[in-house]
Order: sequence, then structure tokens, then C-alpha cells
Amino acid sequence: MEALNDNQTRVTEFLLAAISPTWQSQATLFAIFLLVYAATLIGNTLIILTVGSDPRLRTPMYFLLGNLSFLDLCYSTVTAPKMLMDFLATKRSISFDGCMTQLFFLHFVGAAEMFLLTVMAYDRYVAICKPLHYPSIMNRTLCSWLVAASWTGGFIHSTVQTILTMRLPFCGPNEVDNFFCDVPPVIKLACTDTYVIELLMVSNSGLISTSSFIILVISYATILVRIRSPEGRRKALNVCASHLTVVTLFFGPCIFIYARPFSTFSVDKLVSLLYNIITPMLNPLIYTLRNKDVKSAMAKLRRKEKNLVGL
Repeated sequence: MEALNDNQTRVTEFLLAAISPTWQSQATLFAIFLLVYAATLIGNTLIILTVGSDPRLRTPMYFLLGNLSFLDLCYSTVTAPKMLMDFLATKRSISFDGCMTQLFFLHFVGAAEMFLLTVMAYDRYVAICKPLHYPSIMNRTLCSWLVAASWTGGFIHSTVQTILTMRLPFCGPNEVDNFFCDVPPVIKLACTDTYVIELLMVSNSGLISTSSFIILVISYATILVRIRSPEGRRKALNVCASHLTVVTLFFGPCIFIYARPFSTFSVDKLVSLLYNIITPMLNPLIYTLRNKDVKSAMAKLRRKEKNLVGL
């Protein structure tokens, strides 16, 4: 604790929750989540390399997919390394500044990914509903601006969240009811009434996640409505199925956590693990298993690497 005045102290570190109370299970979970994190790094890096190395994939859809993989890399790295270290630590602590930094980048990258998924839905809408105008509408310049706008929106959102949290007085207790620092469990530790702040936070994070998800659902519904033939709808569903799966896995937990008042449920920590650790690993699998072009480009990349090793 750090003294603020004669009657008040300020928290200088937070204690994070443990997933399991026993050392044996902690060691087992460490091995499991280490594999998950390694798979996340390898899978998303492979997609980035594949999209960047194959000329056939230099289209708006794959440019956005490469950016999504980069965001997934960043998103999981914000929380996973610290969580892995805590599995083997006797004291799971994080400094106040470290906690605010983690909170900032968690919302920065998370919101940027929400906006990017919305951009990807627009890309699919134009490609399927306006195929003749697709090259002129989704040109490289517009795609770059849309990606930049996603990052900017994430930065603005995260800055607001972090400033509102940092301005709160934290004088104890300091036990965060989660495996990492996030807005809902952290502001519950403030030594003041946080009702108004909670409403602001919910209207910010909750509005972004819910409105983005609604826009995505409307965009895909519009695609299906505008395609008349059953065969066309089947093809459209096949193209959009991977994106819909990613959207559901990402937005479902986010809406559950952020689009409600900050009351605590026993499943909150498990839901947090889903969208912070598991979903970034699943995204590369979902896209590659359903995409022949990506699988073909990855096979070509592997052959090229084998040839280089042979030399």
C-alpha cells in the first residue's frame, strides 16, 4: 500500500485469482494452456506468412484475414504469458501500473478486433451481393483505411475505459476475481460508489460488442435474403460459415461479460478464458479447415520451406 494522506492509502499491486487451488492441477493446466498459447502463436503466424507470401491471396478478404490473425496474436499475448507464469507462482500478483497496462491493451486490441470483424462482414457483403463492383469498392486504399479505423476505434475505446478506471480510488481490498485485469472485476475493488462508472463502462463496451454483433447478423441476413436461388444461398453460407463461427465465439462471451451490469457469476472466469485464450487459437483452424485457397497456399509454403532446408 502507498500512503496518500494521513487517513488513506492506495493499492500498489493486485492479487489475481487462481484457476485451481491445488499445485498438481495448476501444473496440468499450465501444460494445457502452454500448448494452447503455442498453437495460437503458430497458427496465426502461419496465416500471416501464408497471406503475405502467396500472390493469389493478395485480395481484400485475405488482407483482412491477415490483420485478424495479427490481432489474435496480440490479444492472446496480452493475458496468456502472465497467466502461464502465475500457474507456477506462489503469489499471483501484478503491480497497479501493470494491471492498468494490461487492461488498456486488452480493450485496445479487443475492440479493434470487433471493428475489424465488422469490416470483414462488409467485405463479404460486397463480394457476394455486388461482385461486379467488388474490385472498385474494396480496393487496397479503402481496406487500409478501414483497418486503420478499426485500430483507431479500439484505441479511443480503450483510452476511455482506462482513464475512467485509473481515476477511481483503490485503497483495499486488492484481490481481483479473475485471472487477468479487466474492467468489471477491477472497478469492484474501488473505495467508492461505482454505479455511474459501471453504467458508463457498460454503455461503452456493451454497446460496442452488442451493436457490432447486430450489424454482423443483419449483414449476413441481408446477403441470404438478396440471393434468390437455393444453390446461391448454399454457396453464400459456405463462404460465410467460417466468419459466422468466429463472430459467435468472440462476440457471445463479450456480450455476456460487458453488456450487463457488473454483477458476478460463477462462470465469468471460464467465459473470460474462452474469448481471451481459446478463441484466438480456434480462428486459424476455422479459417484454414474451410478455405481451400489458404490450405493450398500453406501446402505450397511448406514445400518451399522443405526445398530451402534441402539446399
